[in-house]
Amino acid sequence: MADTNDIQTFIKPYMVPEGSDELNLNLQAMAASFAVTDDKIRDIIKGLHKSMKTGLDHDDPDALPMIPTYVSGRPTGKETGTFLALDLGGTNLRVCQVTLKGDTTYSLVQQKFTITQEAKESRLWDFIAECVGVFLEEHDLHPAHGMRTIPCGYTFSFPIYQTGIASGNLSMWNKSFTVPNSVGRDVVNLTQSAFQRHHVPVEVVAVLNDTVGTLMTSGYSHPDTQMGIIFGTGTNAAYWENLENIGKWTGGDRKGEMVVNLEWGAFDNATEVLPYTAHDNKLNRKSSNHGLQVFEKMISGLFLGEVARNAILSLVDQRLIFGGRSSEILNKSYTFDTAYMSEIVADGSPDLANVKAVLEGTLDLPPTSLIDRKVVQHVCNMIGTRGVRLSAAAMSAVLLARPELLTSSVSVGIDGSMYQFYPNFESNLYSVSRVFLGGDFVDNRLKLHLAKDGSGVGAAIVAMTVDRDRKR
Repeated sequence: MADTNDIQTFIKPYMVPEGSDELNLNLQAMAASFAVTDDKIRDIIKGLHKSMKTGLDHDDPDALPMIPTYVSGRPTGKETGTFLALDLGGTNLRVCQVTLKGDTTYSLVQQKFTITQEAKESRLWDFIAECVGVFLEEHDLHPAHGMRTIPCGYTFSFPIYQTGIASGNLSMWNKSFTVPNSVGRDVVNLTQSAFQRHHVPVEVVAVLNDTVGTLMTSGYSHPDTQMGIIFGTGTNAAYWENLENIGKWTGGDRKGEMVVNLEWGAFDNATEVLPYTAHDNKLNRKSSNHGLQVFEKMISGLFLGEVARNAILSLVDQRLIFGGRSSEILNKSYTFDTAYMSEIVADGSPDLANVKAVLEGTLDLPPTSLIDRKVVQHVCNMIGTRGVRLSAAAMSAVLLARPELLTSSVSVGIDGSMYQFYPNFESNLYSVSRVFLGGDFVDNRLKLHLAKDGSGVGAAIVAMTVDRDRKR
C-alpha cells in the first residue's frame, strides 16, 4: 500500500518516461503543489475543528459560520403525508410533490426548470414564482379544503443566516449568481412576495440548506444518519450537534440536538492551511467572489475543471504540450467542464481515445500526441485526487467532532454530481478516511449513502414537521 504521508507517492505516478526532462520536471513540481499528505490532512482537520468551535461559540468572519438551522427533530422513517417542496440549486430549480409513505420510503413527482442566465443575474424571484405556477397548473394542485395556501418546504442552496424555521437572510451569492438587492434580505420574504405578485397560492413554512435536506432525507431512510454532504456543483455539509455545544444559540432550551449548517466552502479563506497553488489563485482572482469560498473552489464541480484548465494552459504557455498551441474554446474561462475531467480520468485505453475525443473533438485542439494526452490525464488526476482527499478530510473532521457517536453505526447522506459521477469518488472517501477515523469504524460502522433528490425530499420532511406542529 502506498505511503500517503510521503510526497513522492503523489509525484511518481505522474512521470511520462517518453517525455522531455523539462516536461517531467514541470509535472513533478505541479504534482507536489497539488499533493495532500496525511500530515497535511491532520493540519486541515485541526484547522476545521478550531474554526468549527469558534463558529459554534460566536459569529466570527474568520471562522466557519456554523449556522443553527432550527431543525431539531430527527426523522424516524414513519412520517406520512404529501407535501410540496422547492429546491433551488446552482443549475436547476426543482418543484416537487413528495409523498412520505411511513415505511422509510417515499414517492416523488417533480419538474426541473433550468435557471436562466437572466434569472441568475436579475429576476430570480419572479422566475421561481413562474415555475411554481406552471407546476401547480400542470399537476392540478390546489390548497386543501378550507386553506388559502399549500404549505411548502424550501431548500435554498446558498449561504443564509437563519433567523427562524421559515426565515433567513442571504449572506452572499456563490455559484455565479449575482441577483442585486438580495444580500442581507430574507429569502423567504423575497420569494413569498413574488408568489403574491404572480398569484401563486403557496406558503413557505420552512427554509433549509440543501445539505440539511440531504441529511433529513438520508435520516428518513437511515435513522442513524449524522451528516449530510453535497459534493456537486458546490459543496457544503450539515450535521447533528448537541445544543449545549452551540454557545451562540439564544433560542431557548439547550437540551437535545439541532442540525448545524457548516457552510464549509468558506473554510480557510485566508489560505493558511489548504494546499493553495498558482492555478487556484488565478481562478480565485478572476472569480466574482474573489477571496471567498476558497475551500469550495478546490473540491466542487463548478471549479475543478477551471483549475485543470489553468494548469493545462500553464504547460501550453511553456510549449511543453500541444506544440504550444491552444484553441479558442480552451482559452475561454470555464470551458473545461469537470465532466470532461471524469471522462479523461476514466480512460484506460492504450491510446487514450476518450482523452483525444475531448481535446480534439470537444475543445477543438489541433491533433494531439499520446504524450499530450498522458499529460492532460495526469493533470486531471492530480487535481481530482486533491479534491477527494480534501473532501475526505472535511468529512472526517466533522465526524470526529462527535466522537461519542463513533462507537455506533453512523450513516452519511451524500448528494451531488462529484459523488455520483467522478470515478472512484466514494471508494476513495472510504479509503482516505480510514487513516483518520480508524479502520474498524470505517470498515464496520460507517455507511455512505447516496441521498438521491435529497434536497427536495428533505424540504418536504421538514415542511411536514412544521405543519404537524402547527396543527398541534
